[in-house]
Amino acid sequence: MYAKVWDEIVNKRQIDQINATHFDTNITMVASPQNVVGLENFKAHYQNYLTGFSDIHFTIVEIFGQGDKIVKHWQFKGKHTGVFFGMPPTGKAVAVEGVTIAKMKNGKIAYEHDFMDSLPFMQQLGLLSDPANVSVIDNLYKAFAKGDIPTVLGGLDANVVWNEAEGNKYADGNPYKGPDAVLNGVFARIGAEHDSFLLDEITLHEMSDNKVLATLRYKGKYKNGKAYNAQVAHLWTLKDGKVTAFQQYVDTKQLNDALAK
Repeated sequence: MYAKVWDEIVNKRQIDQINATHFDTNITMVASPQNVVGLENFKAHYQNYLTGFSDIHFTIVEIFGQGDKIVKHWQFKGKHTGVFFGMPPTGKAVAVEGVTIAKMKNGKIAYEHDFMDSLPFMQQLGLLSDPANVSVIDNLYKAFAKGDIPTVLGGLDANVVWNEAEGNKYADGNPYKGPDAVLNGVFARIGAEHDSFLLDEITLHEMSDNKVLATLRYKGKYKNGKAYNAQVAHLWTLKDGKVTAFQQYVDTKQLNDALAK
């Protein structure tokens, strides 16, 4: 009964299965900052999942019980296409799993306590970023400073989308797709046209949705002997420790004025 009811509630979207036939009228779900108590509150709580997610697949991997207790190991997959506890849709797909301890009373579900790692769930929704992202970008800048371009390219996803700032001469190839395109269209041209090119005053700012913002300065000198010191920002997007997108913002007037002299 327990497995069938939850399959109908979630997969078949039959929220009215949360009723006095299957649940104790004082059903209690352990939650923070306060427990969810009573049929209507319990029903309203789970309505958020049905409203917030489409393409839902709820799977009970394993379920067993002893006495009046039931334990289920479950998996939940869906796409965040609706309002979820007040959160506007992100279009993000989620895949999480957890364990629920339930207690029965007179053949009805009377108590539930979910245990899951909420960090991956929040990261998949784009609300939290991977804490390693800043270190990944920091290491890329350090490798670039040493001239270790293979390490920089190795940090890029095979399908990375790279955009130089509009107005920058290297933007003629936007968007550069893949590490080889970045190497040939950006890095090789910078090396061929400069006597020196340094990144200075780099400060990294962790952002949501697995993005890292870098504020810095370009200190460069073209082959024509003219130097520049320009304000810059880089916006990096990462997934699983790899850069999937890059957007440059820079004072292109300084770069172009120095190149023209």
